[in-house]
Amino acid sequence: MKIHLQRELEGLKKSLFHLSSVVEESLKMAIRAVDESDAALAARVKETDTEIDRLEVQVEEECLKILALHQPVAVDLRFLVAVLKMNNDLERIGDLAVNIAGGEACRGGDSMPGPFKQKIHRMGEMARTMFRGSLEALMDMDAERARGILMADDEVDEQYYELMGMLRSEMATRPADADKLICWILVAKNIERVADLATNIAEDTIYTVTGDIVRHGGG
Repeated sequence: MKIHLQRELEGLKKSLFHLSSVVEESLKMAIRAVDESDAALAARVKETDTEIDRLEVQVEEECLKILALHQPVAVDLRFLVAVLKMNNDLERIGDLAVNIAGGEACRGGDSMPGPFKQKIHRMGEMARTMFRGSLEALMDMDAERARGILMADDEVDEQYYELMGMLRSEMATRPADADKLICWILVAKNIERVADLATNIAEDTIYTVTGDIVRHGGG
């Protein structure tokens, strides 16, 4: 029975890894769509979201099947609980990627000012790196690497608040461009939420490996 359980857990890991790869690629395309004001790439992100939704359902069904058939305990049970939570976070990151890609229309034909573009690009790459690292930590069952993701979230928050200050100052001097600036604020907020969800995944990885609950400053 244990051999069958481990085989199915390995299959679940592969399904989760495939879903995470599709989500990461969607996030990467979304950031490029904003950087390059690429409407076609933004449309591809939206199309990919349908595939992400399908894969999310598949992973959930695999989890529930393993729980029903094998009644796992200890680390195996913690892993399945964490996967169910992560699965939801992955689907939400896919949705956020669609929102980010929608920012390609923010420019209204104008080029994004260099300082804003640099900040948004940096935030996007940091969030994507956090996301990839959180999944790699899970696959390697590496709690220490997951803890590093938690610290990286502070830097993304710092970049976000700096950008918010820049955009608000710009709005005060360019009220006619308020709609465009608000659009960029929403892009930045969606990127910041990706980093938050990557942090959630890292927290769940720590729980899986150690049994420690580190949400809300615990652990």
